[in-house]
Amino acid sequence: MSTLRIERPRGDALLEDWRFVHNTIIPTGPLSLEDVRERSQRNHLEVAYLGDAVVGCTTVRPPTGAEATATVIARVLPGHRGQGFGTQLYTRGLERAREMGAAAIETVVLASNTDGLRFAEARGFVEFERYVLPGDTIGYVTLRLA
Repeated sequence: MSTLRIERPRGDALLEDWRFVHNTIIPTGPLSLEDVRERSQRNHLEVAYLGDAVVGCTTVRPPTGAEATATVIARVLPGHRGQGFGTQLYTRGLERAREMGAAAIETVVLASNTDGLRFAEARGFVEFERYVLPGDTIGYVTLRLA
């Protein structure tokens, strides 16, 4: 398994890399650079590189609610899947969520992303709910770590 270089996106260049991965994986919900800047203020974002090539990104939403539920999302570009990168990103995100005090972990996957759903289920996540955002036609699946 190759080792990734993983960085917090400080500055617009790395935020653009994070945005590129997000918008490639979630084409139904493209974000602007300003959207990503705002997200980086409330969530823990990271970008993964193999050499100089962007491979993926993560989002860790801090724990909320009575159950202290954090959300960990690992995204890997299609050309880099099946090489262990998702596992590396997910493991880091899970560690970060627990450092933040998470007692429960969820993830969110675009319903049409069958690779992402299989990845989550293989790591012990179980479907919790499905929803469609206003104006969208493809829904999202929230899964909770069992």
